[in-house]
Amino acid sequence: MEDDRSSKERILRENGTRNPRPERVRDPLFQEREFFDARDLVQVKYEMLRRVRVENWPVSRTVRAFGFSRVAFYQTQTVFHQEGLPGLVPKRRGPKQAHKMTAVVMDMIDRQRAVDSSLRALELAAMIRKRLGLSIHPRSIERALARREKKGR
Repeated sequence: MEDDRSSKERILRENGTRNPRPERVRDPLFQEREFFDARDLVQVKYEMLRRVRVENWPVSRTVRAFGFSRVAFYQTQTVFHQEGLPGLVPKRRGPKQAHKMTAVVMDMIDRQRAVDSSLRALELAAMIRKRLGLSIHPRSIERALARREKKGR
C-alpha cells in the first residue's frame, strides 16, 4: 500500500505540479514544518510570492531561498496577478496536438498505403516532404496512425 508521501509524489507528477528541483528550496518553513512541501511547485511559488508581498523580503533573498531565478520570480508574479492561483500551475509546453497531421496529409498517407501497405513511417515522411514540402517526423506519423486505429477507423 502506498504511504502518504509517495501518494502525494504520484499525484504531483500526474498533475504536472511536482517541483523538478525541490532540493533547491532552502526557505526555513519548508525545512522545519511538515505542512510545507518543497516538492509541491504551486505551494513553493505561492510562498515565494507571499514572502515578497506580505513579509517584504527582498527579491534577491527570496529567489535564493526558493531556488528560482529573478526572471522566474517576475514571470511567476506577473502570471499570478493576471490569473490568480491557477496561473501558478505549470502549463503544458509545445504543440497541443499533431498540428501538421492535417486531413490533406492523412489523405495522402491513406492513398499511399492503399497502393503499398508495407510503407513505413520513414518512407511516408520522405514522400510528404517531397510532395507537400512538409517536414513531419516519422514518429508523428506512427502516433497519428495509432490514434486512428484506436478510434476504430
